[in-house]
Amino acid sequence: MSEHAPSPTAGTQPQPVAGSDGRARFRFDVWFFLIAASVFALDQLTKAIVRASLDPHEAWPNDDWFVNIINVSNSGAAFGILQGQTVFLIVTSLVGVAAIVLYYMYPPMEHGLLRVALGLQLGGAAGNLIDRVRTGEVTDFINFRHWPAFNVADSGISVGVVTILWFFLITESERLFGPPGAGKPGG
Repeated sequence: MSEHAPSPTAGTQPQPVAGSDGRARFRFDVWFFLIAASVFALDQLTKAIVRASLDPHEAWPNDDWFVNIINVSNSGAAFGILQGQTVFLIVTSLVGVAAIVLYYMYPPMEHGLLRVALGLQLGGAAGNLIDRVRTGEVTDFINFRHWPAFNVADSGISVGVVTILWFFLITESERLFGPPGAGKPGG
């Protein structure tokens, strides 16, 4: 076989970030993993501080405030659903982390905002996964008066999901209707 001829498997394997040179890919990778690691570290640090500083169900400053810090454990998922389903939640978290990494490695579209959102989600998913594996439950501590308590990992996941939804809403509306101002007089 000639050294310039394509191999029989050329084109059959997915290629990460097609068309990017190595330095551009490295810049994307650094930001993605830096964001994920930052969310993970901040999540684990804040949970450790809350567990060390407050007794279970203790609130600071107190329950009368609109928002407070409270030490509560959650064996379920968001909003307290699936309580006691630790094994199921560990498996789904592992699947979620794998999906985020695969989507990052083989994206159907490349955009920096999507990578930021995926980094937020990966850091959050890993933070809550570690808690579930280690203790069977997650420490939640940010408490608004009429909202279930949550943590930094939950925030990272939620902001990542909203960012992705917003991104696709904007790009789809531009695809369907054109960019803002298009077709208007003077625009």
